[in-house]
Order: sequence, then C-alpha cells, then structure tokens
Amino acid sequence: MPPITRTDNLIALTDVIQAINSSLELDDVLRIVMDTIIRLTKAERGFLMLRNEKGEFITYIARNWEQESIDSSELTVSRTVINRVVSDGQPILTTNAQEDPRFGGQESIIIYNLRSILCVPLQVKGELTGVIYADNRIHAGIFTEAEKELLVTFANHAAVALENARLFQSVRRTLAEVTELKNLMDNVFASIVSGVITTDIEHKISLCNRAAHAILGQTNQDLVGHTLEDILIPAIGSKITEDIFREIETVQQTDRHVVGKEYNLSLSSRGQVSLSLNLSPLKDASETTQGVAIVVDDLTDKKRLEAQRRLFERMVSPAVISQLDPDKLQLGGKRTAITVLFADIRGYTSFSETVNPEELVSILSQYLAAAAEAVLAQEGTVDKFLGDAVMAWFNAPIPQPDHTLRAVRAALGLRAAVQRLQHRLPTEYHLSFGAGIHFGEAVLGLIGTEKRLDYTAIGDSVNTAKRIQENSLGNQILISEAAFGFVADKIEVRPVEPIQAKGKREPIPVYEIIGLKKEFQAASD
Repeated sequence: MPPITRTDNLIALTDVIQAINSSLELDDVLRIVMDTIIRLTKAERGFLMLRNEKGEFITYIARNWEQESIDSSELTVSRTVINRVVSDGQPILTTNAQEDPRFGGQESIIIYNLRSILCVPLQVKGELTGVIYADNRIHAGIFTEAEKELLVTFANHAAVALENARLFQSVRRTLAEVTELKNLMDNVFASIVSGVITTDIEHKISLCNRAAHAILGQTNQDLVGHTLEDILIPAIGSKITEDIFREIETVQQTDRHVVGKEYNLSLSSRGQVSLSLNLSPLKDASETTQGVAIVVDDLTDKKRLEAQRRLFERMVSPAVISQLDPDKLQLGGKRTAITVLFADIRGYTSFSETVNPEELVSILSQYLAAAAEAVLAQEGTVDKFLGDAVMAWFNAPIPQPDHTLRAVRAALGLRAAVQRLQHRLPTEYHLSFGAGIHFGEAVLGLIGTEKRLDYTAIGDSVNTAKRIQENSLGNQILISEAAFGFVADKIEVRPVEPIQAKGKREPIPVYEIIGLKKEFQAASD
C-alpha cells in the first residue's frame, strides 16, 4: 500500500468534515469518522469520550482497525494521558509511552503495554466537552505531528458538530415530550363531558371540544374560525345572544368569572335545551387577556328528570322519595298493613253537565290538587286519581307508627282546604268531598311491565275504604272500626249507622270524624 500523503490527509479530512456536517444523526457518521481517523493515523484503536452530567468522561464510541466496535472488556486506555488533556486542554502525542518520561512510570501504561498514543481535546466555546483518544499497542512511533494536527483539526469540527447534535437531540426530546403532552391534553380535552369553547378578543372561536360539538349540534368545521355571533344568532336568536355577549364583555373588561348562567334555548339543530355557561378570561403567559374560555354544561336531561321528580313528588311525599332505593325496587308486591284514604267530589256528575270542558278541567284540577297537597303534607302516598276521586295510603313504603292519625289529619286538612278554596271560587263552583278511611292488609308493589310501572296497593282493605267513601256525604269523613281503634283517644267522632256496602255480607261499622281532640289539634295545625 502506497504511503498516505499530506494531500490524502487533507482530502480525507474534508470528506470527514462533510460527513459530520451532513447530518445531525451522528451515531452512524461518527462510526465512519472514527474508522477514517484510524486509517489515516494508522492507529490500532480509536475512542470518542464525552463528559456526562456528573462530569465523568464516558466512552461514546470505540472502534478498532478492523472497523468493528470494541468490546467493553477491551476499553483499556491511559487515564493518565486523558486526565492530562482534560486538565491542560492541550493535545498529547507520545511515540512510545513506555519510554516517555512523562508517562513511563504510570501503572496503566505498563499494565496495558501502551505505546503510541494520540489524545486531543474537544472544546466548544472554551469549554472542554470530551476527548478523542487513539493508540497503537503494538508499534511505537506510529503518530507524528502531522497526525496530531490532522486530529486537532478534526476535533475542532467534531466538537461543534457534537454540540449541535446534543442540542438537536435535546430539542427533539423536548418536542417529543411537548407532543406527548399535547396529545394527552387533546385526549383530556376531548374527554371532558362539558363543552369547552375558547375565543379570541374579537370573539372568533379558536378551539372547541367534542362535547361542545354535541351540545350545539355543530361540527368542528362549523365552529372553529367563526365568530360567536355567526354561530349563536342563527341558532338561538339575537336577544339571548346579546345577553351572552354582555356577560362576555364583563369578563373581558373586569377579569371576573361568570358562573352558572343558565339559559333555556331552542336550538335549530336540537330543539329545546337547557344550558349552563361558565365564562372565564383566557390569559397568556404574561397574564394578558386574549379572549374568553366558555364552559357549557347541557342541563337538558337533568331538567327533564327534575320535572319528572316534581311530578312524582305530587304523587308521593318527598320524605318518602328520599328514602326509596331505586336499585332495590322489584316487580311484584309485598303484603303490608296500611291505612287507606279515599276521597271523592260530591255532585261532580251534575256539575260537569253545566260547564264547558275547559272550565271543568280547571275546577277539577284545583280540588284534586287540594286533596293531593293534604295527603303529601302528612307524608302519605297518592296512589292515583280516579276521575273526580283520589286514593292514598299511609304506612308504606316507609313504616309510619302513627299512620292512621296521619290519614285522619289528611282528611281534615282536605276539608279545610276545600273551605278555603270555596272562599276564592264563585258559588256555582262550590263542591265538596266525601271521604272514607280504613285499616287493613294490602299487597303493595310495582305492578305492570318494565316499560310501564304503577306503584299501587291491591286488596280487600282498599275496596272497603272505597265503599266507605261512597257512603259518605259532602264534607263528611267516615272511619271504619278497624282504623278507629288506632286513634280512638285522639279524635272526636259521632256514631253513625253501619254501612251495608256492595259486595260485603256483613255491615261495616263506621264513625263520623268531627275533628281532633284539643291536645292533638296543635300538631295538626
């Protein structure tokens, strides 16, 4: 092989420098570079060492003259030479380390039989970041000043290239972390059940999540990049839009939050909805307001359930509802002892023939509402309305030790409510109730199918209470002997003739309730 000339070195150095600067992915490039250095300097091995965060010099790449990576067991170098280069920041060349007075006595050089060594620093802006170390353990006098100059020139370029690569890798890691964080935030943002919309200072929508699309019935393309005016006015009208914008202007001008602003809207895409808006100033890193963040909660289903609950509460006492566990309710019934109250409007049939249907429904609703309120006031359960009659019971589904007394108070409360109602209504609308109270066993439970359920009571005691009511006069409250036994010491009664009820072989003993005894009236009031 012809000797390598200075021109060959310069050409090779140029190629190496081009290789270094051609890519920021230095792993493969540095392998080529180290192989080239070994070839040009006739080194047996070459090492690139870099300073880590702890200040220690770690071998970054190690190659031999056969262009192979060196096994970790062969990473034997002169730490004395390396430490001298690190300390002085100057290259070191020794043609025979065994005889060099600077290093001849060093243990590592003797043990590892190190001879020709060339070590140069890597420096960036005056800071030493690593070293390039080449040696030949077989031959002395391999390296000359020419190889040293070549390696120093290469090291200057390599140091800059390595620093750029480090910066690039740092930026790439940071970008990967930012990307991962952004993806996480996007996933969180998309998963928020509340609608989230951000706008700039000119009310142009910059961001919105999936929930906002669903709530407003709009796609991302329909929303992002458009102004709130463009979106809201066609969807909900100008009047409500003006109110929303007054709140937005308040947030932008005062930096104050607006929480729980509710609107009942008719959206063109969804129909009638109930929405709650929370508005907050949208700020940048310097705390300058850049727009508004709007959090939209869809209350439509919640409002519908609340309306259904209010309707249910007109049938069952709220105190009873609060103790019911929907998960434990099953189809079928359970035998329970209850006090049943039936109340029916007297003269309703003839009255209905004298008024138009609209008036009839209005008047009937007022009387039945008075009955329901009287029952619920005593935490009873309104089972159903039967035309002009109401059926209710006490002592279920929640036990009530004073259930019969509650039924009596409900009946008396109904009679007093009717009297108050008659004070407000014209004489031709004056009606009255007849009421019957009875105690006995009945089967209570959910009757029907999974799609249509009634919570009702079935049994002879229910029929008996109805028969007693049918035999009462206007404003008269009759109570059976079975029920009377629970409240005999608490109410004033008048004996009446036993009732010969339809379907009953024996007459039903009953009493007419006059009122509560004095000591129990305060509790009733």
